[in-house]
Amino acid sequence: YSAQFWQMILGNTKQNRQFAAVILKRGGVGVMPSDTLYGIMGSALNPVAVKRIYKLRKRNIHKPFLVLIKSPSDLKKFGIAYRGDSKIVGNRFWPGGVTIIFPCPNKKFSYLHRGTNTVAFRVPKSKWLREFLRISGPLVAPSANWEGSEPALTVTQARRYFGNNIEFYLDGNKRQGLPSTVIGLKKGKIVVVRQGRVRIPSNVL
Repeated sequence: YSAQFWQMILGNTKQNRQFAAVILKRGGVGVMPSDTLYGIMGSALNPVAVKRIYKLRKRNIHKPFLVLIKSPSDLKKFGIAYRGDSKIVGNRFWPGGVTIIFPCPNKKFSYLHRGTNTVAFRVPKSKWLREFLRISGPLVAPSANWEGSEPALTVTQARRYFGNNIEFYLDGNKRQGLPSTVIGLKKGKIVVVRQGRVRIPSNVL
């Protein structure tokens, strides 16, 4: 590997996280740990970065990515009101391992919702990651792998997928565990779309 390539691998220090967050804010793409698995991340407000991640992950272009946000106040950036049942559920499970699907019919964000008119958001549990999102802004954060392949649990595994084609790898040691639980809301009821690390009790609403 070239010296330049090795410079892309960053230790998970506060200074390196701030550096990485600025790269993402400016439209770059990088692999870093989330509070679940490693993700390949880019600005959710940057259509070019999102398109690049679809290509890098060999992702079905009709399947939307989930978006990490620092707090529910970030939903306003996507024209989404935080109220009603979604607010009850968000107050119960955020920050944490539950991803909530919200209506997002604005054509401006079609590069995110891919014609589904919905986008899934999560406020992560890790305090350091919420601090990161304060600098970077909202991030698309699919797992660090090609679609249909095993998620990378280490930076070494992630490099096998993406090599030199991204701006950085932030090393957070080995990550293991289940992905987030994804839920939607339909007629006042919670629908579990993907069962992950959090079990949803029946009496939330």
